[in-house]
Amino acid sequence: MNDNEQAGGPSGTAYPTNGLDDTVHQRHRLGILTIAAETERVEVAYLREALELTAGNLSRHLAVLEEAELIQVEKGYHGRRPKTWIRITPRGQSALTAEIDALRELVQRHQQQSRATGPAD
Repeated sequence: MNDNEQAGGPSGTAYPTNGLDDTVHQRHRLGILTIAAETERVEVAYLREALELTAGNLSRHLAVLEEAELIQVEKGYHGRRPKTWIRITPRGQSALTAEIDALRELVQRHQQQSRATGPAD
C-alpha cells in the first residue's frame, strides 16, 4: 500500500485542493462571486455591508476579480445618486462552479474517510 492509498485516495488521482483557484478561493472574493451569481447584478454598497468590508478592501477585491475577467463593473446613477454595480461574467460563473465542485469533492472525501475510520476519541 502506498502513501496515497493510506491517505484514502487512489494512486494517481489529484487531491481535491488542487482544483481550488487562489483568485476565487479567497473568502471575500468567493463571497462576492457567490452573491453576484444569485442575482443579475449587485450594488457594491450591498457587498460592503454583507461581507463586512471597508470600501478600500472591497475595491481591491473587485479589482482582482475584474482583472481576471470574473466580474464586470458598471457605474451609473439611481436618481441623482451615483451607484456602482457588479455582474458575474460567464467566465466568473464557470470559475465559481469549479470552485464549489472542488470544495464539494473535498468535503465528500473527508466524510468518506471519517466514516471509514469511525469517530475520533
